[in-house]
Amino acid sequence: MLTTNEPLRREWTRFRRPGRLIAMAAAALAVVTFGLLYAFGNQSSCDGPCPAEPTGPDGSLVNDQFYFLHRDLGENGSITVRMTSMTGTITYPPPDHDQIVPGLAPWAKAGIIIKDGIRQGSSYAALMLTGSHGVRMQHDYRHDTAGSDGGVSAKSPRWLRLTRSGDTITGYESADGERWAKVSTARLSGLPRTVQVGLFATSPGDLTLRPVGLGGATEQVRFTQASGAFDNVVLKGAPSAEGWSGDAVGEMNRTDWEKYHKASGAVEESGTITVTGTGDIGPGGTEGGGRSLERTLGGLTVGLLIVLVVAVRFVTSEYGREPARGAPVTRRVLAAKSVVVGAVTFVTGLLAVGIVIPVSVAILKGNGIPVIGVSALTGVRVVVGTAAVLALAAVLALALGALLRRAWLATLVAVLTIAVPYVVTSFPLLADGLSQWLLRVTPAAGFAAQQTLIEYPQVVAHYAPSAGYFPLPWWAGIAVLCAYAVMLLGLALSRLPQSDERAGQPVDWR
Repeated sequence: MLTTNEPLRREWTRFRRPGRLIAMAAAALAVVTFGLLYAFGNQSSCDGPCPAEPTGPDGSLVNDQFYFLHRDLGENGSITVRMTSMTGTITYPPPDHDQIVPGLAPWAKAGIIIKDGIRQGSSYAALMLTGSHGVRMQHDYRHDTAGSDGGVSAKSPRWLRLTRSGDTITGYESADGERWAKVSTARLSGLPRTVQVGLFATSPGDLTLRPVGLGGATEQVRFTQASGAFDNVVLKGAPSAEGWSGDAVGEMNRTDWEKYHKASGAVEESGTITVTGTGDIGPGGTEGGGRSLERTLGGLTVGLLIVLVVAVRFVTSEYGREPARGAPVTRRVLAAKSVVVGAVTFVTGLLAVGIVIPVSVAILKGNGIPVIGVSALTGVRVVVGTAAVLALAAVLALALGALLRRAWLATLVAVLTIAVPYVVTSFPLLADGLSQWLLRVTPAAGFAAQQTLIEYPQVVAHYAPSAGYFPLPWWAGIAVLCAYAVMLLGLALSRLPQSDERAGQPVDWR
Protein backbone atom coordinates (compact mmCIF):
# COMPACT_ATOMS: atom_id res chain seq x y z
CA MET A 1 0.00 0.00 0.00
CA LEU A 2 1.38 3.40 -0.97
CA THR A 3 1.93 6.07 1.66
CA THR A 4 0.52 9.53 1.08
CA ASN A 5 3.85 10.99 -0.05
CA GLU A 6 5.08 8.05 -2.09
CA PRO A 7 3.25 8.98 -5.33
CA LEU A 8 4.66 12.52 -5.08
CA ARG A 9 8.20 11.26 -4.52
CA ARG A 10 7.89 8.85 -7.41
CA GLU A 11 6.53 11.46 -9.82
CA TRP A 12 9.15 13.97 -8.76
CA THR A 13 11.81 11.36 -9.47
CA ARG A 14 10.32 10.82 -12.92
CA PHE A 15 10.05 14.52 -13.63
CA ARG A 16 13.63 15.41 -12.72
CA ARG A 17 15.13 13.74 -15.73
CA PRO A 18 17.78 15.85 -17.47
CA GLY A 19 15.61 16.54 -20.53
CA ARG A 20 12.71 17.97 -18.53
CA LEU A 21 14.90 19.97 -16.18
CA ILE A 22 16.81 21.42 -19.13
CA ALA A 23 13.50 22.34 -20.79
CA MET A 24 12.26 24.15 -17.67
CA ALA A 25 15.58 25.96 -17.38
CA ALA A 26 15.24 26.97 -21.04
CA ALA A 27 11.74 28.34 -20.33
CA ALA A 28 13.08 30.49 -17.50
CA LEU A 29 16.05 31.58 -19.61
CA ALA A 30 13.74 32.63 -22.45
CA VAL A 31 11.70 34.85 -20.14
CA VAL A 32 14.82 36.48 -18.71
CA THR A 33 16.65 36.82 -22.05
CA PHE A 34 13.80 38.44 -23.96
CA GLY A 35 13.16 40.81 -21.08
CA LEU A 36 16.79 41.92 -20.92
CA LEU A 37 16.95 42.33 -24.70
CA TYR A 38 13.90 44.59 -24.53
CA ALA A 39 15.43 46.64 -21.72
CA PHE A 40 18.84 47.03 -23.37
CA GLY A 41 17.16 47.84 -26.71
CA ASN A 42 15.35 50.89 -25.33
CA GLN A 43 17.55 53.97 -25.18
CA SER A 44 16.67 57.61 -24.64
CA SER A 45 16.81 59.71 -27.81
CA CYS A 46 17.70 62.99 -26.09
CA ASP A 47 20.95 64.86 -26.65
CA GLY A 48 22.30 64.38 -23.17
CA PRO A 49 20.13 63.43 -20.20
CA CYS A 50 16.41 63.50 -20.96
CA PRO A 51 14.30 65.74 -18.72
CA ALA A 52 12.60 63.73 -16.01
CA GLU A 53 8.96 62.87 -16.56
CA PRO A 54 6.79 64.74 -14.04
CA THR A 55 5.55 62.76 -11.06
CA GLY A 56 2.57 63.59 -8.90
CA PRO A 57 2.28 63.82 -5.11
CA ASP A 58 2.07 60.02 -4.87
CA GLY A 59 5.19 59.50 -7.00
CA SER A 60 3.38 58.21 -10.09
CA LEU A 61 3.96 59.52 -13.62
CA VAL A 62 1.57 62.32 -14.54
CA ASN A 63 0.74 64.67 -17.40
CA ASP A 64 1.00 68.29 -16.29
CA GLN A 65 1.05 70.73 -19.21
CA PHE A 66 -1.16 73.81 -19.49
CA TYR A 67 -1.06 77.58 -19.75
CA PHE A 68 -1.53 79.29 -16.40
CA LEU A 69 -2.42 82.93 -15.67
CA HIS A 70 -1.88 83.13 -11.91
CA ARG A 71 -1.47 85.11 -8.72
CA ASP A 72 -0.66 84.34 -5.09
CA LEU A 73 -3.43 83.08 -2.80
CA GLY A 74 -3.20 82.83 0.98
CA GLU A 75 -4.47 80.13 3.35
CA ASN A 76 -8.04 81.38 3.08
CA GLY A 77 -9.53 82.87 -0.05
CA SER A 78 -11.36 82.23 -3.29
CA ILE A 79 -11.50 82.89 -7.00
CA THR A 80 -14.74 83.46 -8.92
CA VAL A 81 -15.04 83.84 -12.69
CA ARG A 82 -17.64 83.89 -15.40
CA MET A 83 -16.80 81.79 -18.44
CA THR A 84 -18.43 82.90 -21.68
CA SER A 85 -16.92 80.66 -24.34
CA MET A 86 -14.68 77.68 -24.96
CA THR A 87 -13.26 77.09 -28.42
CA GLY A 88 -10.51 74.98 -29.89
CA THR A 89 -8.59 73.71 -32.88
CA ILE A 90 -7.92 70.15 -34.07
CA THR A 91 -5.17 69.67 -36.65
CA TYR A 92 -5.61 67.32 -39.57
CA PRO A 93 -8.34 64.97 -38.33
CA PRO A 94 -9.61 62.02 -40.39
CA PRO A 95 -10.84 61.06 -42.88
CA ASP A 96 -8.68 63.14 -45.24
CA HIS A 97 -6.10 64.63 -42.83
CA ASP A 98 -5.81 67.62 -45.14
CA GLN A 99 -7.23 70.54 -43.17
CA ILE A 100 -7.27 72.14 -39.74
CA VAL A 101 -10.75 72.35 -38.24
CA PRO A 102 -12.34 74.17 -35.30
CA GLY A 103 -13.37 71.86 -32.49
CA LEU A 104 -12.61 70.60 -29.02
CA ALA A 105 -11.08 67.31 -27.93
CA PRO A 106 -13.49 65.53 -25.53
CA TRP A 107 -11.24 66.22 -22.54
CA ALA A 108 -10.05 69.71 -23.51
CA LYS A 109 -10.11 71.77 -20.30
CA ALA A 110 -10.43 75.44 -19.39
CA GLY A 111 -11.27 76.90 -16.01
CA ILE A 112 -9.80 77.89 -12.66
CA ILE A 113 -7.13 76.13 -10.62
CA ILE A 114 -5.36 76.32 -7.25
CA LYS A 115 -1.90 74.80 -7.42
CA ASP A 116 1.17 74.39 -5.23
CA GLY A 117 3.42 76.53 -7.41
CA ILE A 118 3.96 76.22 -11.15
CA ARG A 119 6.28 73.21 -11.14
CA GLN A 120 5.05 70.12 -12.97
CA GLY A 121 3.59 67.42 -10.76
CA SER A 122 2.71 69.67 -7.83
CA SER A 123 -0.57 69.23 -5.98
CA TYR A 124 -3.63 71.02 -7.38
CA ALA A 125 -7.41 71.26 -7.50
CA ALA A 126 -9.21 72.59 -10.58
CA LEU A 127 -12.77 73.39 -11.62
CA MET A 128 -13.28 73.41 -15.38
CA LEU A 129 -15.40 73.15 -18.48
CA THR A 130 -14.48 70.27 -20.79
CA GLY A 131 -14.94 69.64 -24.48
CA SER A 132 -17.65 66.97 -24.14
CA HIS A 133 -18.03 66.13 -20.43
CA GLY A 134 -19.49 69.28 -18.93
CA VAL A 135 -18.24 70.77 -15.68
CA ARG A 136 -15.67 68.70 -13.77
CA MET A 137 -13.68 69.12 -10.60
CA GLN A 138 -10.36 67.30 -10.63
CA HIS A 139 -7.47 67.15 -8.19
CA ASP A 140 -4.06 65.52 -7.87
CA TYR A 141 -4.22 64.01 -11.37
CA ARG A 142 -6.23 60.86 -10.59
CA HIS A 143 -9.40 62.23 -9.02
CA ASP A 144 -12.38 63.42 -11.08
CA THR A 145 -15.91 64.46 -10.07
CA ALA A 146 -18.66 65.37 -12.50
CA GLY A 147 -20.69 68.56 -12.25
CA SER A 148 -23.48 69.61 -14.61
CA ASP A 149 -23.58 68.63 -18.27
CA GLY A 150 -23.50 70.89 -21.29
CA GLY A 151 -21.23 73.53 -22.73
CA VAL A 152 -20.85 77.27 -22.48
CA SER A 153 -21.66 80.29 -24.65
CA ALA A 154 -22.14 84.04 -24.35
CA LYS A 155 -25.90 83.45 -24.05
CA SER A 156 -25.45 80.64 -21.55
CA PRO A 157 -22.35 81.45 -19.48
CA ARG A 158 -20.99 79.38 -16.61
CA TRP A 159 -19.86 80.77 -13.28
CA LEU A 160 -17.09 78.88 -11.49
CA ARG A 161 -15.72 79.31 -7.98
CA LEU A 162 -12.93 77.68 -5.98
CA THR A 163 -12.50 78.41 -2.28
CA ARG A 164 -9.54 77.57 -0.09
CA SER A 165 -9.64 76.96 3.64
CA GLY A 166 -6.25 75.63 4.66
CA ASP A 167 -5.76 72.32 2.88
CA THR A 168 -9.41 72.08 1.81
CA ILE A 169 -10.46 73.22 -1.67
CA THR A 170 -14.15 73.35 -2.61
CA GLY A 171 -15.59 73.89 -6.07
CA TYR A 172 -18.93 75.48 -6.92
CA GLU A 173 -20.75 76.24 -10.16
CA SER A 174 -23.62 78.56 -11.06
CA ALA A 175 -25.66 79.53 -14.09
CA ASP A 176 -26.32 83.11 -12.91
CA GLY A 177 -23.63 83.93 -10.35
CA GLU A 178 -26.14 83.99 -7.48
CA ARG A 179 -27.39 80.44 -6.90
CA TRP A 180 -24.41 78.15 -6.38
CA ALA A 181 -24.20 74.36 -6.42
CA LYS A 182 -21.33 72.49 -4.82
CA VAL A 183 -19.42 70.23 -7.21
CA SER A 184 -16.88 68.62 -4.88
CA THR A 185 -14.35 69.11 -2.11
CA ALA A 186 -10.69 68.07 -2.24
CA ARG A 187 -8.19 67.86 0.59
CA LEU A 188 -4.63 68.61 -0.54
CA SER A 189 -2.37 67.64 2.34
CA GLY A 190 0.68 69.77 2.89
CA LEU A 191 -0.27 72.87 0.90
CA PRO A 192 2.01 75.81 1.73
CA ARG A 193 0.63 79.04 3.16
CA THR A 194 0.85 80.72 -0.24
CA VAL A 195 -0.24 78.92 -3.39
CA GLN A 196 -0.93 79.95 -6.98
CA VAL A 197 -4.48 80.55 -8.18
CA GLY A 198 -5.78 81.57 -11.57
CA LEU A 199 -7.10 80.69 -15.01
CA PHE A 200 -5.88 77.84 -17.18
CA ALA A 201 -6.45 76.08 -20.50
CA THR A 202 -5.13 72.84 -21.95
CA SER A 203 -6.08 70.26 -24.57
CA PRO A 204 -4.80 66.68 -25.02
CA GLY A 205 -4.14 65.11 -28.40
CA ASP A 206 -7.12 64.08 -30.49
CA LEU A 207 -7.19 60.27 -30.62
CA THR A 208 -8.60 58.26 -33.51
CA LEU A 209 -7.94 54.67 -34.57
CA ARG A 210 -6.60 53.49 -37.92
CA PRO A 211 -7.81 50.02 -39.03
CA VAL A 212 -5.05 47.44 -39.56
CA GLY A 213 -4.74 43.66 -39.74
CA LEU A 214 -7.95 41.64 -39.50
CA GLY A 215 -9.95 44.36 -37.83
CA GLY A 216 -7.38 45.67 -35.36
CA ALA A 217 -6.49 49.31 -34.90
CA THR A 218 -3.51 51.52 -34.17
CA GLU A 219 -3.64 54.92 -32.51
CA GLN A 220 -3.32 58.23 -34.30
CA VAL A 221 -2.91 61.36 -32.20
CA ARG A 222 -3.00 64.94 -33.49
CA PHE A 223 -2.17 68.29 -31.92
CA THR A 224 -5.10 70.23 -30.46
CA GLN A 225 -5.48 73.54 -28.69
CA ALA A 226 -8.22 75.01 -26.47
CA SER A 227 -9.16 78.56 -25.42
CA GLY A 228 -11.40 79.74 -22.60
CA ALA A 229 -12.82 83.27 -22.32
CA PHE A 230 -13.33 84.67 -18.79
CA ASP A 231 -14.66 87.88 -17.27
CA ASN A 232 -15.94 89.07 -13.90
CA VAL A 233 -12.82 87.69 -12.24
CA VAL A 234 -12.95 88.22 -8.48
CA LEU A 235 -10.05 87.16 -6.26
CA LYS A 236 -10.23 87.19 -2.45
CA GLY A 237 -7.41 86.31 -0.09
CA ALA A 238 -4.46 87.48 -2.18
CA PRO A 239 -1.60 88.37 0.20
CA SER A 240 -0.32 91.17 -2.07
CA ALA A 241 -1.54 93.57 -4.72
CA GLU A 242 0.79 92.25 -7.41
CA GLY A 243 -0.70 91.67 -10.84
CA TRP A 244 -1.21 88.51 -12.82
CA SER A 245 1.68 86.41 -14.20
CA GLY A 246 1.49 84.10 -17.18
CA ASP A 247 3.49 80.87 -17.39
CA ALA A 248 3.47 77.71 -19.42
CA VAL A 249 3.53 74.69 -17.14
CA GLY A 250 5.49 72.24 -19.29
CA GLU A 251 6.66 72.89 -22.84
CA MET A 252 4.51 75.10 -25.04
CA ASN A 253 4.72 77.15 -28.24
CA ARG A 254 7.04 74.64 -29.89
CA THR A 255 4.68 73.48 -32.66
CA ASP A 256 4.37 75.16 -36.05
CA TRP A 257 0.71 75.89 -35.33
CA GLU A 258 1.58 77.80 -32.16
CA LYS A 259 4.54 79.56 -33.80
CA TYR A 260 2.81 80.73 -36.96
CA HIS A 261 -0.91 80.76 -36.23
CA LYS A 262 -2.00 81.00 -32.61
CA ALA A 263 0.35 81.05 -29.66
CA SER A 264 -0.62 79.55 -26.34
CA GLY A 265 -0.87 82.23 -23.69
CA ALA A 266 -3.24 84.78 -22.16
CA VAL A 267 -4.69 87.91 -23.75
CA GLU A 268 -6.88 90.57 -22.07
CA GLU A 269 -9.17 92.74 -24.17
CA SER A 270 -12.15 94.85 -23.09
CA GLY A 271 -12.35 93.18 -19.70
CA THR A 272 -12.28 89.64 -21.09
CA ILE A 273 -9.30 87.36 -20.52
CA THR A 274 -8.74 84.61 -23.07
CA VAL A 275 -6.41 81.80 -22.01
CA THR A 276 -5.14 79.36 -24.66
CA GLY A 277 -3.18 76.20 -24.02
CA THR A 278 -2.37 72.66 -25.03
CA GLY A 279 -1.43 69.48 -23.17
CA ASP A 280 -3.21 67.71 -20.33
CA ILE A 281 -3.49 67.53 -16.56
CA GLY A 282 -4.07 63.98 -15.41
CA PRO A 283 -2.61 60.53 -14.92
CA GLY A 284 0.46 59.70 -16.98
CA GLY A 285 1.07 56.45 -18.78
CA THR A 286 2.28 54.85 -21.97
CA GLU A 287 0.99 57.76 -24.08
CA GLY A 288 3.63 59.87 -22.36
CA GLY A 289 6.44 57.46 -23.19
CA GLY A 290 6.42 55.51 -19.93
CA ARG A 291 6.97 51.75 -20.00
CA SER A 292 4.90 49.36 -17.91
CA LEU A 293 6.33 46.40 -15.97
CA GLU A 294 4.60 43.86 -18.18
CA ARG A 295 6.43 45.13 -21.25
CA THR A 296 9.50 43.30 -19.89
CA LEU A 297 7.69 39.94 -20.14
CA GLY A 298 8.02 39.53 -23.91
CA GLY A 299 9.62 36.12 -23.47
CA LEU A 300 6.63 34.76 -21.58
CA THR A 301 5.14 33.27 -24.75
CA VAL A 302 8.25 31.19 -25.47
CA GLY A 303 8.42 30.04 -21.86
CA LEU A 304 4.72 29.16 -21.95
CA LEU A 305 5.10 27.02 -25.06
CA ILE A 306 7.95 25.06 -23.47
CA VAL A 307 5.95 24.54 -20.28
CA LEU A 308 2.92 23.28 -22.19
CA VAL A 309 4.97 20.72 -24.13
CA VAL A 310 6.73 19.48 -20.98
CA ALA A 311 3.43 19.12 -19.08
CA VAL A 312 1.72 17.22 -21.90
CA ARG A 313 4.61 14.82 -22.42
CA PHE A 314 4.93 14.22 -18.69
CA VAL A 315 1.63 12.35 -18.76
CA THR A 316 1.34 11.08 -22.33
CA SER A 317 4.70 9.32 -22.08
CA GLU A 318 3.08 6.99 -19.52
CA TYR A 319 0.71 5.62 -22.15
CA GLY A 320 3.63 4.59 -24.32
CA ARG A 321 5.23 2.58 -21.52
CA GLU A 322 5.17 -1.16 -21.35
CA PRO A 323 3.17 -2.28 -18.30
CA ALA A 324 6.22 -3.88 -16.74
CA ARG A 325 8.23 -0.67 -16.93
CA GLY A 326 6.06 1.51 -14.71
CA ALA A 327 2.89 1.83 -12.72
CA PRO A 328 -0.32 2.49 -14.66
CA VAL A 329 -1.86 5.96 -14.62
CA THR A 330 -4.40 6.06 -11.82
CA ARG A 331 -6.15 8.92 -10.10
CA ARG A 332 -3.45 9.09 -7.44
CA VAL A 333 -0.74 9.07 -10.06
CA LEU A 334 -2.35 11.85 -12.12
CA ALA A 335 -3.00 13.91 -9.00
CA ALA A 336 0.66 13.52 -8.01
CA LYS A 337 1.77 14.48 -11.52
CA SER A 338 -0.38 17.61 -11.42
CA VAL A 339 1.11 18.66 -8.07
CA VAL A 340 4.66 18.09 -9.30
CA VAL A 341 4.29 19.84 -12.66
CA GLY A 342 2.36 22.73 -11.11
CA ALA A 343 4.89 23.24 -8.31
CA VAL A 344 7.93 23.02 -10.59
CA THR A 345 6.39 25.42 -13.08
CA PHE A 346 5.41 27.86 -10.34
CA VAL A 347 8.93 27.94 -8.92
CA THR A 348 10.40 28.30 -12.42
CA GLY A 349 8.07 31.18 -13.24
CA LEU A 350 8.64 32.82 -9.87
CA LEU A 351 12.41 32.81 -10.37
CA ALA A 352 12.26 33.98 -14.01
CA VAL A 353 9.72 36.77 -13.53
CA GLY A 354 11.17 37.75 -10.17
CA ILE A 355 14.55 38.27 -11.83
CA VAL A 356 13.60 39.84 -15.14
CA ILE A 357 11.23 42.55 -13.88
CA PRO A 358 13.47 44.32 -11.35
CA VAL A 359 16.61 43.91 -13.47
CA SER A 360 14.92 45.13 -16.66
CA VAL A 361 13.30 48.07 -14.86
CA ALA A 362 16.70 49.09 -13.48
CA ILE A 363 18.21 48.90 -16.98
CA LEU A 364 15.37 50.94 -18.51
CA LYS A 365 15.74 53.66 -15.89
CA GLY A 366 19.49 53.63 -16.39
CA ASN A 367 18.89 54.16 -20.12
CA GLY A 368 16.74 57.21 -19.38
CA ILE A 369 13.43 55.46 -20.12
CA PRO A 370 10.61 56.33 -17.68
CA VAL A 371 8.84 53.37 -16.11
CA ILE A 372 5.29 53.57 -14.82
CA GLY A 373 5.59 53.09 -11.09
CA VAL A 374 3.51 50.60 -9.12
CA SER A 375 3.18 49.84 -5.45
CA ALA A 376 5.24 47.06 -3.87
CA LEU A 377 2.05 45.04 -3.43
CA THR A 378 1.22 45.34 -7.13
CA GLY A 379 4.75 44.31 -8.07
CA VAL A 380 4.48 41.20 -5.90
CA ARG A 381 1.08 40.45 -7.44
CA VAL A 382 2.54 40.61 -10.96
CA VAL A 383 5.42 38.27 -10.10
CA VAL A 384 3.43 35.74 -8.07
CA GLY A 385 0.35 35.99 -10.28
CA THR A 386 2.28 35.38 -13.50
CA ALA A 387 4.03 32.37 -11.94
CA ALA A 388 0.66 31.04 -10.80
CA VAL A 389 -0.78 31.48 -14.30
CA LEU A 390 2.07 29.45 -15.80
CA ALA A 391 1.52 26.74 -13.18
CA LEU A 392 -2.22 26.59 -13.87
CA ALA A 393 -1.56 26.46 -17.62
CA ALA A 394 0.80 23.53 -17.04
CA VAL A 395 -1.83 21.66 -14.99
CA LEU A 396 -4.42 22.32 -17.71
CA ALA A 397 -2.05 20.94 -20.36
CA LEU A 398 -1.39 17.89 -18.18
CA ALA A 399 -5.12 17.26 -17.90
CA LEU A 400 -5.50 17.54 -21.68
CA GLY A 401 -2.69 15.00 -22.10
CA ALA A 402 -4.44 12.58 -19.74
CA LEU A 403 -7.74 13.01 -21.57
CA LEU A 404 -6.48 12.86 -25.17
CA ARG A 405 -3.51 10.50 -24.58
CA ARG A 406 -1.72 11.75 -27.70
CA ALA A 407 1.07 14.23 -27.17
CA TRP A 408 0.69 16.06 -30.48
CA LEU A 409 -3.08 16.43 -30.14
CA ALA A 410 -2.99 17.55 -26.51
CA THR A 411 -0.17 20.02 -27.23
CA LEU A 412 -2.08 21.44 -30.19
CA VAL A 413 -5.24 21.96 -28.12
CA ALA A 414 -3.28 23.52 -25.26
CA VAL A 415 -1.45 25.91 -27.60
CA LEU A 416 -4.64 26.91 -29.44
CA THR A 417 -6.60 27.59 -26.25
CA ILE A 418 -3.92 29.18 -24.06
CA ALA A 419 -0.98 30.51 -26.06
CA VAL A 420 -2.62 31.57 -29.32
CA PRO A 421 -5.31 33.85 -27.76
CA TYR A 422 -2.65 35.44 -25.58
CA VAL A 423 -0.32 36.08 -28.53
CA VAL A 424 -2.84 37.29 -31.13
CA THR A 425 -4.48 39.74 -28.72
CA SER A 426 -1.09 41.25 -27.83
CA PHE A 427 -0.88 42.80 -31.30
CA PRO A 428 -3.33 45.10 -33.17
CA LEU A 429 -4.38 42.20 -35.38
CA LEU A 430 -7.97 41.36 -34.39
CA ALA A 431 -10.84 43.73 -33.72
CA ASP A 432 -10.81 45.05 -30.16
CA GLY A 433 -14.16 43.44 -29.37
CA LEU A 434 -13.00 40.01 -30.54
CA SER A 435 -9.74 40.33 -28.62
CA GLN A 436 -11.60 41.25 -25.46
CA TRP A 437 -13.99 38.33 -25.94
CA LEU A 438 -11.08 35.89 -26.33
CA LEU A 439 -9.50 37.18 -23.13
CA ARG A 440 -12.75 36.72 -21.25
CA VAL A 441 -13.74 33.18 -22.21
CA THR A 442 -10.49 31.34 -22.98
CA PRO A 443 -7.85 30.18 -20.49
CA ALA A 444 -5.65 33.06 -21.73
CA ALA A 445 -7.77 35.30 -19.48
CA GLY A 446 -5.37 34.37 -16.69
CA PHE A 447 -2.64 36.56 -18.14
CA ALA A 448 -4.55 39.56 -16.79
CA ALA A 449 -2.45 38.84 -13.69
CA GLN A 450 0.42 40.78 -15.27
CA GLN A 451 -1.49 43.99 -16.04
CA THR A 452 -0.50 47.13 -14.15
CA LEU A 453 -2.01 49.76 -16.44
CA ILE A 454 -5.13 51.48 -15.09
CA GLU A 455 -8.05 52.65 -17.18
CA TYR A 456 -9.09 56.19 -16.25
CA PRO A 457 -12.48 57.45 -17.46
CA GLN A 458 -11.13 61.02 -17.64
CA VAL A 459 -8.31 60.06 -20.00
CA VAL A 460 -8.90 59.29 -23.67
CA ALA A 461 -6.77 56.28 -24.64
CA HIS A 462 -6.99 53.09 -26.65
CA TYR A 463 -8.11 50.75 -23.89
CA ALA A 464 -7.60 47.51 -25.81
CA PRO A 465 -5.63 44.28 -25.25
CA SER A 466 -3.11 45.28 -27.91
CA ALA A 467 -2.35 48.38 -25.83
CA GLY A 468 -1.93 46.35 -22.63
CA TYR A 469 -5.45 46.54 -21.17
CA PHE A 470 -7.15 43.24 -20.32
CA PRO A 471 -10.96 43.16 -20.18
CA LEU A 472 -11.05 41.35 -16.81
CA PRO A 473 -9.42 42.34 -13.52
CA TRP A 474 -6.44 40.20 -12.54
CA TRP A 475 -8.32 38.07 -10.01
CA ALA A 476 -11.17 37.36 -12.42
CA GLY A 477 -8.75 36.35 -15.18
CA ILE A 478 -6.97 33.91 -12.87
CA ALA A 479 -10.36 32.57 -11.78
CA VAL A 480 -11.28 31.78 -15.42
CA LEU A 481 -8.02 29.91 -15.99
CA CYS A 482 -8.36 28.10 -12.67
CA ALA A 483 -11.89 27.01 -13.57
CA TYR A 484 -10.65 25.45 -16.82
CA ALA A 485 -7.78 23.68 -15.07
CA VAL A 486 -9.98 22.31 -12.28
CA MET A 487 -12.72 21.21 -14.68
CA LEU A 488 -10.41 19.38 -17.08
CA LEU A 489 -8.32 17.83 -14.31
CA GLY A 490 -11.47 16.67 -12.56
CA LEU A 491 -12.76 15.17 -15.81
CA ALA A 492 -9.46 13.39 -16.39
CA LEU A 493 -9.41 12.03 -12.83
CA SER A 494 -12.98 10.76 -13.13
CA ARG A 495 -12.03 8.68 -16.16
CA LEU A 496 -9.09 6.95 -14.50
CA PRO A 497 -9.15 3.91 -12.21
CA GLN A 498 -9.15 4.56 -8.48
CA SER A 499 -6.14 2.35 -7.70
CA ASP A 500 -3.54 0.02 -9.20
CA GLU A 501 -5.72 -2.99 -8.54
CA ARG A 502 -8.39 -1.70 -10.94
CA ALA A 503 -5.96 -0.28 -13.47
CA GLY A 504 -6.17 -3.35 -15.61
CA GLN A 505 -9.96 -3.19 -15.89
CA PRO A 506 -11.47 -1.48 -18.93
CA VAL A 507 -12.54 2.12 -18.39
CA ASP A 508 -15.67 3.61 -19.93
CA TRP A 509 -14.47 6.73 -21.82
CA ARG A 510 -17.87 7.62 -23.14
